[in-house]
Amino acid sequence: MTDTATVDCDFQLDARLLADSVFVIDGPLSQIRLINDTRFPWLVLVPRIAGLTELPELDDAQQQLLLRELNRAGRAIRQEPKVHKVNIGALGNIVRQLHIHVVGRHEEDAAWPGPVWGSGAAERFTPEALAERVAHWRSRLG
Repeated sequence: MTDTATVDCDFQLDARLLADSVFVIDGPLSQIRLINDTRFPWLVLVPRIAGLTELPELDDAQQQLLLRELNRAGRAIRQEPKVHKVNIGALGNIVRQLHIHVVGRHEEDAAWPGPVWGSGAAERFTPEALAERVAHWRSRLG
């Protein structure tokens, strides 16, 4: 990702996002993280702007950067084994900080056809598998 954007040096990741995900790479605007759940190929993009809660708070240039980041993440997710549908969503009802989920889905996954949110307990990666998945996503998105 070669575009650059002004990001906020006061940016802090919400504690729940920090607990549920691991850093992969910084895009031009967003921190890209892997959700620690083996059941789904699942990335989350968090724009690095302090206090940001809603998409319309971004200016037009920032929205365009975010869309490029989402498209890149979505294409990468779509290439994962078994994935035939990519879900992209930003709810923000529990974690107010703006973050956008990009999730690969298939008809045999643990939550199909419903949403992944609230669909059973996350199945965490082992430390070794988590390190491998982070390296995988870094190579795909870097």
